Amino acid sequence: MSRLVRAADRLTVGSRAYARRLGARAAAWCARGRRDDLPGWRGALGIFVRLGLLALGVYLLARIVRAVPHVMWLLTGWWAVASWRAGKPSDTASEEAPSDTPAAPDVETVRTLLLTLIGTGSGVHLRAVLAHLQEHGQWEGRTVTDLRVHLERLEVPVDRSVKVAGTPTWGVRRRDLEPPSPAATVEASPAPSPAA
Repeated sequence: MSRLVRAADRLTVGSRAYARRLGARAAAWCARGRRDDLPGWRGALGIFVRLGLLALGVYLLARIVRAVPHVMWLLTGWWAVASWRAGKPSDTASEEAPSDTPAAPDVETVRTLLLTLIGTGSGVHLRAVLAHLQEHGQWEGRTVTDLRVHLERLEVPVDRSVKVAGTPTWGVRRRDLEPPSPAATVEASPAPSPAA
């Protein structure tokens, strides 16, 4: 792979990662506007105010760029630098990933957490798992895709058509997490080979 291809790949990967990071930060900032001490729409009013502020910021930025097109060069340079930094390959990424996760890298600990979240149901959506983790101050700025990849790395079965409350999406089923019954694990004794 040539240097140019590697550089383009790094910018592409970094641009995606940086866009996801900005989106996650904006969503988290808007979500923090919710007030649990107020009932109904009044509690959610802060979210709408923050969404309005974000929309106003995008509108003003677009107006500035239309009025002074040269500003676009600065924005492009800023985005390229940020993407380059975000796309930096890390040799220790696989070693650092477990420390960022809410549960220990032990598969059984992850299974226990998932079974707890499933409760008496048949499965749980990954977005519900991610919301639970973020409520407890973990996996901030991460996406459902990040969680799915992490679970697949731990060999926890995930499925794209888990139906909870009538909605199918990515999730984990209870039957895939529970160990098989002892009767199912007993192997039949091998049949004696016929005498020659």
